[in-house]
Order: sequence, then structure tokens, then C-alpha cells
Amino acid sequence: MHPLEGKVALITGASAPQGIGRAIALRLAQDGAAVVVTDIEGVMEVDGKRTQRSDLLQNTVSQIARAGGAALSLNLDVTNVDAIQRTIRQTISKFGRLDIVVNNAGSLAGSDSFLSTTPEQWKLSFDVNLLGPMMVSQAAIPQMRKIGGGRIINIGSTGSLGAEPGFGAYTTMKHGLVGFSKTLAAEFGPDGILCNTVCPGYIATDMHTAANTRLAGERGISVEQMKKKRYANVALRNAGLPEDVANAVAYLAGPQANYVTGMNLPVTGGVPFGI
Repeated sequence: MHPLEGKVALITGASAPQGIGRAIALRLAQDGAAVVVTDIEGVMEVDGKRTQRSDLLQNTVSQIARAGGAALSLNLDVTNVDAIQRTIRQTISKFGRLDIVVNNAGSLAGSDSFLSTTPEQWKLSFDVNLLGPMMVSQAAIPQMRKIGGGRIINIGSTGSLGAEPGFGAYTTMKHGLVGFSKTLAAEFGPDGILCNTVCPGYIATDMHTAANTRLAGERGISVEQMKKKRYANVALRNAGLPEDVANAVAYLAGPQANYVTGMNLPVTGGVPFGI
């Protein structure tokens, strides 16, 4: 069964091998969509080695192709409006349409106490976490209108639903993302364009695994002890997988969510949202 057969999906922030964006790309391709995977240019550390993000994207494209799917990798800085417009044009040129946008690219800039966070960190958080999804959506919506509808799925966080100390800039922007999703749902519902927010909790991504290791070292405890401490307030007592988030996105992208818009879907294992 391929519920997204004939659809085309664009995913931002999709290079990390154990990342949410890549898991979403693989799942939507499995459901039959042609997929455009994007991320900013540069390198990231994978298994102790510095690897080009463009190579990681291409690895995802190759995996989708081996499974019989269609995919394209493109470099995209979501803070650059010209790059966004170019990416949309390249998507249309390659696949002829655009049905689904997943705004997954994000930044933890300013993850510190409020008094230590600089205006520059707040601006970077705004540019990536809120302005980026706005500009990508603004470029995509006219293409969706041409084909009679589409889906915009914004990747939020438990920081979209509550707050905890030390994440002021990130939390503020992720709260804004929820309002942005609701705005698009209200304004473009008559065009058949649905917009929702998926809000992951602790997810075992590359970044999350690195954070557990760092925090364990800082506190002089084992990684397993650190995990137990961090997940103590999670109902399921463990972190989720990127595939858990991808499953939620696949639902919102597919025909079973034809009457769902303007909603927040937590994928948290029952984690409290803070204040």
C-alpha cells in the first residue's frame, strides 16, 4: 500500500544519519512519495569523522533509489530566501509538483540561561526555527494552490507546549511555530492546504545521544545513569526513535488526516511539558 503515490515531499534539515529529517524522508518514500531531502552546506561529525552534509543527503537518496523510490538531494539554507526559491524551482523542475513540506530544520542556538543568551543567539534561533519555516512555506504555498492543496508539517518540540530553564530562545521560537501553523491552517484551509505541528520529546537522534554523553561526563556518571535521570519523568521511561516522529508525519501527510489541521501532535512517550 502506497498512500502517498504520486505525491512529492520536501524535507528540510535531513542530513543527520540518525536524525528526524532522514527518518521522515525514508518513511514518506516508503509510502510512495518522491522525496527532496535538503540541508545546509557544511560538515558534521559522524562516528568521529567529519562528513559533508551533502554526502549524507546523497546516501539517503541512494537508499531510497535502491528501494525503488525517487529522491533528490539539494543544499538549502532556510535563512536564505533566494536559496529557498531556487530549491522550490528545482523541485518542480524535477518532479513537476509539490504536495508536502516538512519544516524540520532547527537550531538550539541560545541554549543557556536567559541572562547569558546574546541577541545574536536569539536572532539565529529566530532565523532558523521560525523565519525559515515561514519563508519555505511562503514559497511552497503557491505551488500547492496550483494542484488544489497540500500539507505543511512543522516540527516543533515539547518546547512548543511548555517551558523549562535554559532554553529561552528555542522555546520562544517553537511556541511561535505553533501559532504559525494555526495561522496557515486558518488562512489556507479554503485552498485545501492543511498545516499541523508535530512536537517530539526526547528522541534518540545523533544530537540527543551526544547530549547524553556530554551531560554524563559533566556529572561524573555513566551514560545509562544519565538516561535514567533524564527519562525519569517520561511515562514510558525511555527516549523515542526518529521513526516514531516519522510515523506521526506520515499520518499527517496521508489521506487518513484529510480532516486534521491546525493541531499539535505530541510524540513524547508521555513527557511533561514543563510550566
